[in-house]
Amino acid sequence: MQLGSRLRALRRAAGLTREQAGDPIRASESKISRMELGRVGFKERDIADLLTLYGVDDPEERRHLIAFAREANSPSWWQPYGDVLDTWLQTYLDFEQAAELIRTYEVQFVPGLLQTEAYARAVISLGYDASAGAEIDRRTRLRMERQALLSRPDAPKLWAVLDEAVLRRPIGGRAVLREQIAALLELTGSATVRLQVMPFASGGHAASGGAFSVLRFPYQELSDVVYIDYLTGGLYLDKREEVDRYSAVIGRLFIEAAPLSETPAILRRILSDLDDTAGS
Repeated sequence: MQLGSRLRALRRAAGLTREQAGDPIRASESKISRMELGRVGFKERDIADLLTLYGVDDPEERRHLIAFAREANSPSWWQPYGDVLDTWLQTYLDFEQAAELIRTYEVQFVPGLLQTEAYARAVISLGYDASAGAEIDRRTRLRMERQALLSRPDAPKLWAVLDEAVLRRPIGGRAVLREQIAALLELTGSATVRLQVMPFASGGHAASGGAFSVLRFPYQELSDVVYIDYLTGGLYLDKREEVDRYSAVIGRLFIEAAPLSETPAILRRILSDLDDTAGS
């Protein structure tokens, strides 16, 4: 996406249409469009020809962009799990790896990046019967490997608002939920994770439409992307008016939810409630 955006900027600076850009590399206007949107692989020869057409003569910039094309074509980290990943989820995992900020609101589950292994297995198992044990195992391993993102030196910031229902719903049973909430409590001291809770007592709030995520990238050429998960797939929104609306909603949620400073106390209170329930 970043490379495609850079190519689009260079084409426009050269005063060329997509159709004019496609002719020297024997490509249709639609292919140039897909390249600029990052939705197709890049041939190094095509990139070199386009750079020449756009008047990019600086050897260093040419080497940088061609190396960028080589990197863009390299396999993603999730490739070994490609057999259990739908295309829409592959796209999200790539977006997630490239993001510098992920803002999310969840109403049913703890975000995948923050799930314990037992909790992740319980969530994944909801969509499969007992005979799919091998696939559940692979999907659980994938989710655990995905969390390495938060340990990178350049890890994205994750700011999550969890509806209180997420923390009360005993996914996998009380013991699994307790372990999960204890893990969230530890994360409240993390430099890269911010957690807020939307208490039941708050009543209605801005995100009445359900869960969503807004991803921001460290490249000026790329707009934010909104991701909405649904039963059979995922929806991506990148039109300015749609992104602005969801960004405004997540901003209001940060204000309407319990303050960040109260999150540890809320989590401890829920842990205490779980212990009281277990002992009754």
